[in-house]
Amino acid sequence: GAEVVGPNTGYLASGLSGVGRLADTAEIIGVTRAALGKNGDLAGRRIVVTAGGTQEPIDPVRVITNRSSGKMGFALAEAARDRGASVTLIAAPSAQPPPAGVDLVRAVTAREMAAAVAAAVTDADALIMAAAVADFESAAPADRKIKKTGAPLSIDLAPTPDILAETDAACVRVGFAAESADLVANARKKLEAKRLDLIVANDITAADAGFSSESNRIVIIDPNGGEDALPLMPKYDCAGRILDRVAKLIAAPGR
Repeated sequence: GAEVVGPNTGYLASGLSGVGRLADTAEIIGVTRAALGKNGDLAGRRIVVTAGGTQEPIDPVRVITNRSSGKMGFALAEAARDRGASVTLIAAPSAQPPPAGVDLVRAVTAREMAAAVAAAVTDADALIMAAAVADFESAAPADRKIKKTGAPLSIDLAPTPDILAETDAACVRVGFAAESADLVANARKKLEAKRLDLIVANDITAADAGFSSESNRIVIIDPNGGEDALPLMPKYDCAGRILDRVAKLIAAPGR
């Protein structure tokens, strides 16, 4: 029943580089939390989480993207791990460190993320789409850097794949709605259009929550008209409240 952490590879006190470094503190803490939670309410369950903002190339240098930091998705992956789940985290480019004890899959574009999700959900108990997937991609990305000439430039855009709408897996499906107006109404439309079990809405105009912040203020909405508006709290705590609902849905009769 013992868990061994490290040793890691890197520069050593001898001046050489090789195996023998103490594992990073974050890794030690992550493995410890996973060990403490291995008998949690998600033990034996497989949870797929997406995180971060996808990048759609315009040319080899420039991309279409958004302000997502990936913090909410990474917090969900860590919280699910800490409750005993086997977690696959499909992450767009993000500065967040890889969580220990989580299967990390990198995906840059919406199409790469769609393929990764399709492969991961085949035997999953829940899919939580916290990623901010770009809605549009360049219709014809240039294979060379577009040079600045001083003249206006137009780029034709095409819609990216709608990952949640196209993923018809028999698992619990949770979406996110980052809105700047009519928060609940717009989120409920998305919930119904994508046939989701839950949707998590947050107001991206709030100065103390949302993009890049350590905290969030969310509303969890279900198809039966329920709305659970939560106060401002750390994103890890938000993740815990979302997973409370996910755990009940997974355990419900007929699942």
